[in-house]
Amino acid sequence: MEILAIIPVRGGSKGIPGKNIRPLAGKPLLAHTVDAAFNSKYITRTVVSTEDAKIKEVAKALSAEVVDRPVELAQDETKTAPVLLQVVDFLEKQENYVPDVVILLQATCPLRNAKELDEAIELFLSLKDKGCDSVFAAKQIGTTHAKWRKSPSCVSEPCYECLYDYRNRPRRQDTDKHFPMYVETGATYIIKTDVLKKVKDFIGEKPELYLNGSVLDIDNPKDFEKAEEVILQRLSLRS
Repeated sequence: MEILAIIPVRGGSKGIPGKNIRPLAGKPLLAHTVDAAFNSKYITRTVVSTEDAKIKEVAKALSAEVVDRPVELAQDETKTAPVLLQVVDFLEKQENYVPDVVILLQATCPLRNAKELDEAIELFLSLKDKGCDSVFAAKQIGTTHAKWRKSPSCVSEPCYECLYDYRNRPRRQDTDKHFPMYVETGATYIIKTDVLKKVKDFIGEKPELYLNGSVLDIDNPKDFEKAEEVILQRLSLRS
């Protein structure tokens, strides 16, 4: 089975300039995800998608393949799915290479290691013939039906809106809406290639959740500090 890992990294990060190649525990942030892919028992090919010359140089130094990303797919508003599809289309046209499975690995999740990656892949492989078309890493955030959120259209405080009918608040034992809630961690997305092409997204129509992975998506300098602390602790435990 051909399993293609795609790591999309662009050079235009505004929150942390040069984030994807910024040093973390002695090596570029990107290297932690490349290492996880290389050490996987199942991934057969790893490709970095970038438009940035410095990132391209770092990726090649890490022995990762690079597919040049068109500038129009490296903008602030660019979504990830078109980037994956561009890589898949490029490899098919240039090499007649069509993987069975595509895995999206975001470089901003450096705590996801090969062991967790292989566990997610094994979950996918165990279910792929039973109707499951994709698996993604997630974490449980509680058990509730009483959800509120900050209103995206708010112009003045207060800005919270309810996502259930609180005027007719059900008792917990009387409703089937009292269920575990989950959120994507962003670390790993696994999908059949034909499904990726069909739905044009990295989550299919019948996904399963992988719930046992590390959770940290680097978004600010504090996250770098947290990630480095965890990685160095892991290294000390091995020695």
